[in-house]
Parts: sequence; C-alpha cells; structure tokens
Amino acid sequence: MKKYALVGAGARALHMFAKPLTEEFQEKARLVGVCDVNPIRAERLSEDCGKVPVYTEFDRMLTESGAEIIIVAVPDHLHHVYVVSALEAGCDVITEKPMTIDAEKCQAILEAERRTGRSVKVTFNCRFMPHMARIKQLLKDGAIGTIRSIHMEWSLDGVHGADYFRRWHRRMENSGGLLVHKSTHHFDLINWWLEDEPEELYAYGLRNVFGEGRRPHGERCLTCTHTTSCEFYYDITKDEFAKRYYREAEEEDGYLRDACVFVEEIDILDTFSVNVKYSGGTLLTYSLSTNSPYEGWKVAIQGTKGKLEAEEYYSGPHAAEPPPAIKLYNRRNERILYESPRSPGAHGGGDSRLRAMLFEGGSSDPLGQLAGAWAGAMSLLIGAAANRSIREGRPIAVKELLKGKG
Repeated sequence: MKKYALVGAGARALHMFAKPLTEEFQEKARLVGVCDVNPIRAERLSEDCGKVPVYTEFDRMLTESGAEIIIVAVPDHLHHVYVVSALEAGCDVITEKPMTIDAEKCQAILEAERRTGRSVKVTFNCRFMPHMARIKQLLKDGAIGTIRSIHMEWSLDGVHGADYFRRWHRRMENSGGLLVHKSTHHFDLINWWLEDEPEELYAYGLRNVFGEGRRPHGERCLTCTHTTSCEFYYDITKDEFAKRYYREAEEEDGYLRDACVFVEEIDILDTFSVNVKYSGGTLLTYSLSTNSPYEGWKVAIQGTKGKLEAEEYYSGPHAAEPPPAIKLYNRRNERILYESPRSPGAHGGGDSRLRAMLFEGGSSDPLGQLAGAWAGAMSLLIGAAANRSIREGRPIAVKELLKGKG
C-alpha cells in the first residue's frame, strides 16, 4: 500500500486527491498527512477526510509521516519549492499543473529529478478526457497522415474566466498568467497529440476585460456596494466550500477568495494569440479568451491525408448536448464521423481516469497519457516563452529558456 502526503488544502487538493484517496482507494493507497500554510484549511480538509494527520511544517511531514509520494497542490509559484524538497527527501512527486511558472524554476525541478533518481508526474487531466483521447488515437493511427498545422480556439465563459482575476492567480508572480496556469493544459494536449516539441513562437496578449479602471468597484464582493450592477459579483456566503475553507480562514493569512476583478493589483492579461513552430515543422495557431458567452473549445488539424475537426462545450446553449462527433475529411471527398459520448465526472471524466492510473497503478498506458516532468516542462515553457514574447515583442526560441536539455 502506497503512502501519500498532501501539501496544499484548497479545492483541488480536497476534491481531486484527498477525498478520493480516503474514500475510493483505501485498499491501495493511504493519505498519511496534509500540510498548508493556513492551519484552518488544513484542519478542515482533515475533518472532511477522516482525520488525516495535520502538519504545520512541510519538512516534519516529510520525515515523520512515512509518505512515499508527495502530492503538490499549492499555488503555482511554490510548486518547485515542495517538488524539489520532496525529491531530495527520497519521495516521488505528483504535482498539479502547471509544473511551475517559469524556466528557472522548471530547470530546478528537472535537475532535482535527474540528481535524485526520483520521479515527477504532472496531472494533465485533459489527456484523459474521452474526446481528447479519441483524437489522440486517430492521429496516432495516421488517420490524417503527417500533421502540418493545428488551429485551437479555447473560450472561458465570464463565470470561469473572472474567477482567475479574483484569486491568487491574478498576479503574474503567483501564476505566470493564464498562458501558463490555464493554457498549459492546451499546450500539453497539442504536444501530446503531435508527439513533438515546440521550437519557436510569437505571441500577443492584452487586458481587455478585467483589471484597474474598468468600472466602479470595491475591495471584495462581500462588502461591495455595486453587487446589483456587476456581472461578475460572487457571493462567497452561498458557496459552502469557499465559506468554510476561505471566508472562515481569512483571519490566518488575510487571503480573500472573493477579491474584486477590477483592482490595481491585477497584472495578468485576459486575451491571447500565440503562434508556435514545432521541431517537426507543424505550425500551431492558438487563442484564449476569458469572457466568452459560452465555454468550450474548437480544434482543426490539417494533415497530409486529410483534416480532423472537433469541438466541445461546457456552458452555453450546447452544454447539455453530447460532444459533437469528431469529423474527419479525407482526400476522397468523404467525411467520417466518430462519436465520443460525454462521460460523467469532473473535467469530462478526465479526473477519475487520471486518478485510476495514478493510484491503482499498472503498466498499461498505450496512449502515453500519464505525463512526466519533461512533458510538464514543454507545456509550461510555451506559456513562459509566450509571456516573454509579449513583453519583448519578438520571437522566442522555447527550449533556449533552459540552460540544458532534459
């Protein structure tokens, strides 16, 4: 039976890891500790998961809990601190995406993994969504031949998009911006589908919706006088989890889960366009918006033998419908449809499938869905390089951000 310890006690830590470990995987896994900078959150998670031992110091948890694998679910800019410490203590690591937020921290993780001989796994749940996996299988089988170009458009609706601007993610120093924190999912999908690595990119980014001066505002939604006129108003008192884990824990660290999305502190952008050239010659055009009328994605993949088109919606008029069929157009003027029904569970069924592979084990992974540190590096470095391209107004060679090869 493998022993796991968890650093970070937020929503993802509770629902993705702690509850499943203590309720679904008891025969193969045991959660032996939780640590968080906010002791109230750690205690709440412990209460909700059968009284998991709580540690106030991460180093003590490493030495006293007996954990073999550390799960890292803290804010992104701290991932490298806990990943490297866990590796050096002789533990393997499972870390939330993105693996970290910039090239320097990425380099530290890659070097620690090589130095210690331990392993890092990155939780790219999008790889495990049935619709995404079906696309992977079709491409792997050569359904459209050699891939020449990909266009991906990802849209966040106003509810989801705004949430990144009221939490810790709204500072570049914490999250690396949405091209790292959010788009790492999407860049990893492209890398995985292609089985290739990014070479060079050029990016644009703007702040069109959120941030200082957009409209009258307060410090936070709870005390704001503009609640009836603001489309992004969020009532923390009606969210039981947020109330217990954040509102009632504010006295410990002052962190506001319902901070205003129009304040000066916000320095991340909300609208993006990125062009990437891959080592094998494939070209990617990618866009991300954060205030769309609906949430979902569309992709068009052009190959030497045909073209694949797919899309899926999570909110808006089409949200209740099954994902549209994957459409494959060949050179014989034929259109072939591949049905991929929606699966129940978080992230389109991706979370449960990922957990099964992480915690039940087994060596079968025909599509290469379980991601390691190098995959984590290649996805976050696209975002980090895009951030640099936006700042400097020039193309950036992606892997040159690292001092050495992985």
